[in-house]
Amino acid sequence: MGKYRKRPVIVEAFRFYIDPMPDWFMDKVTSNDVILKNCDYNRYDIDEAYCEIKTLEGIMIGNGGDYIIKGVQGEIYPCKPDIFEQTYEKIEDEH
Repeated sequence: MGKYRKRPVIVEAFRFYIDPMPDWFMDKVTSNDVILKNCDYNRYDIDEAYCEIKTLEGIMIGNGGDYIIKGVQGEIYPCKPDIFEQTYEKIEDEH
């Protein structure tokens, strides 16, 4: 059995219900690939907000505070903060 290292890949991500929702995420909301639930900041707190994300593997749930990642092929999926922070490091924009 061989050992493998994950290739360095740059992804876009944001924290759901904490950070502003980027255009690429809102495009998926518009196309109904993402369904927002309990996302009225005046009525629901972070523990109640979630989204349903349609993926090739089925529906995935992103809870308030989870990272939502846009993958290298444009796919999106949620990731728990502890796993995200162990896997990714922030880079500065090159623009």
